[in-house]
Amino acid sequence: MGDKPEVLIAGTGALACVFAWRLSAVASVVMLGNWREAVEAIERGGVRVDTAGGQVVAQVRARVDPGAVGQTRWALVLVKSYQTARVARQLGKCLASDGLVLTLQNGLGNREALEVLGKDRVVQGVTTVGATVLGPGHVRLSADGRVHLARQAGVEPLAELLDQAGFALAWIDDLESLVWGKLVASASINPLTALLQVPNGELLERPAAAALMDAAAREVAEVARARGTRLPFEDAGEYAAEVARSSAGNSSSMLQDVRRGSETEIDAINGAVASEAARVGVPAPVNRTLWQLVRALRRESGGTDE
Repeated sequence: MGDKPEVLIAGTGALACVFAWRLSAVASVVMLGNWREAVEAIERGGVRVDTAGGQVVAQVRARVDPGAVGQTRWALVLVKSYQTARVARQLGKCLASDGLVLTLQNGLGNREALEVLGKDRVVQGVTTVGATVLGPGHVRLSADGRVHLARQAGVEPLAELLDQAGFALAWIDDLESLVWGKLVASASINPLTALLQVPNGELLERPAAAALMDAAAREVAEVARARGTRLPFEDAGEYAAEVARSSAGNSSSMLQDVRRGSETEIDAINGAVASEAARVGVPAPVNRTLWQLVRALRRESGGTDE
């Protein structure tokens, strides 16, 4: 591995594999996950990523036990939101005293869960990179998006690594705006695709689905406005429709979870919107209903970090 800096990636799922692949060119990457089949597959044959130019393979390490990782300065958290508290406990065992954690997860509450490690040790970012799991340690890159970071003491060296690895990096002063902007799309698109079992673009072809998507997006915008968060666009409904249109052939992460029978991130997305709506005194019946409908698809319990 030479003099490459070490980067720990918490997770072995879609985005974790994409970040591991790219970062392996500039860093010594170790992945930490509880999906044993993926850990074993990555240990045997590396991370496999299908891209438009063909399949690429990156040789990285993968572990289940945080005690086998050693002390690390940089950690990227790319697990599902319901796994964040578990990962925070694990990182407490392997994050160096000067270590920094970057979360690029969906939904709300992830940064807060990680701040048990120390508030000044956690950086929040937002990414529009998209990927689909094809099998343990094997994913398809579906959207080559950006990584948005908030400026924070100590984050520049990690940002430089991401830049060297080929990620399109952007700095943003009002990260809360971007977090809620992404939440508009996630809360309006993901649960409907999961419930209807359709790719993103299909929502636009079904008038009733399109109307629900629009209503859910506008509810999120109303909650954001009530809590004093400025969104990075003027019209939430139009933004949600544009995201669905630009990712028409993609299967949302929530749809992928439901198809695998895995736990979803519905609590951190529509559930979080409904909870915040109640706190600020804004009605959000569509988000609350979508939250409960997706929860009703299965008995939520446990799940892999994939």
